[in-house]
Amino acid sequence: MTIQRRRRMIRTRRTSLGVTLVAAISFLAGLTDAIGLQLSGDFVSFMTGNTTRAAISFEQGDYSHALVLVGAIVTFVIGNALGIIVAHLFERRIFAVLTTVGLLLAVASALAAPELAIWRFNAVVLAMGLVNAAVEHIEGLPIGLTYVTGALSRLGRGIGRTILGERNFGWTVQIVPWLGMAAGALCGAALAIGLPDQALQMAAWLTLGFAAITLFIPRSLQHRYNQRPTPSGNGLHH
Repeated sequence: MTIQRRRRMIRTRRTSLGVTLVAAISFLAGLTDAIGLQLSGDFVSFMTGNTTRAAISFEQGDYSHALVLVGAIVTFVIGNALGIIVAHLFERRIFAVLTTVGLLLAVASALAAPELAIWRFNAVVLAMGLVNAAVEHIEGLPIGLTYVTGALSRLGRGIGRTILGERNFGWTVQIVPWLGMAAGALCGAALAIGLPDQALQMAAWLTLGFAAITLFIPRSLQHRYNQRPTPSGNGLHH
């Protein structure tokens, strides 16, 4: 076996594993997203929608709801930041991130009392922000686990470039997070409607279960799906 062929095989293995991870985690994100929306009436990962709804609420004089949505946006950003920190504090990065997400969902499921609804909502939003740090890219291609608008935009641009003659088909991976999230959202909606009191708890257990499965992924591969921090400020990731 030539060195070049061996490198291609290793790259194919990394890509296949990355796609599988993205599909599974996007499924969990879609599941949680649908449950959170069904239980709270507001988006727990779609911050574009929450931004628009917050502006409308302000305009209509519904300041309390507007502040709830602004708080969710801030919480989501904090969740993304926390996810990066967790990912880079532990060798088993994906396991650490998903375990933290699962524990947050477990906490949220315990906040069932009506007066604790705002805390439950923000716990889920925090978890949805945090999960984005589980997989940041596949072989240099950026991946969004909860904001599929970006994935669909990159997919469309890839189609356009292909029509113009470009023969790099890496953009096709962008359909994976959308498919995963759509499938998860269907299951999450069914859970939230059929078992509203247990839905978040089930999402927590599924996330923790998948986190345990990722322990079988070699640590060297787990590092391949995360961007490295650049304290010098010279490396800007797009």
